[in-house]
Amino acid sequence: MTIRAMDHFTIVTNRLAETIAFYALLGLTDGARPDFGIGGAWLYAGDRPILHVLEVASMPEPRRGVIDHIAFTSEGLLTIADTLRGRGIDYSIIRTPRPFSRWQMFLEDPNGAEVELDFDIGETPPEQWKASATRMGGAAR
Repeated sequence: MTIRAMDHFTIVTNRLAETIAFYALLGLTDGARPDFGIGGAWLYAGDRPILHVLEVASMPEPRRGVIDHIAFTSEGLLTIADTLRGRGIDYSIIRTPRPFSRWQMFLEDPNGAEVELDFDIGETPPEQWKASATRMGGAAR
């Protein structure tokens, strides 16, 4: 037996509609979800539900878990940067060291979860991408 792939992440929120809208900006779509008897959503990349969202009345205190951030393979760096900037959502962009040289964008979802978007080396970054790296820390994860 061996692990073959990551299936999904699950996050909790007391801001379901805002959370669904946030991830829609990044290209995930709200789709079919079994009736678990509690509110929530399954957000899809293509035909796979890769982000499960559970609705809670209030966020747990203290917050549980040890996952530092969630990362998605992405495309359309300039488009996503423009969309986020237009909505007033802060992000930072870094380029990973050679030989990888991938673009990485970091931002927070409405619940405080850190989200990483990974882009191919051939993508074009926004003109001022280096200034964004200082806005949210800009450290590689």
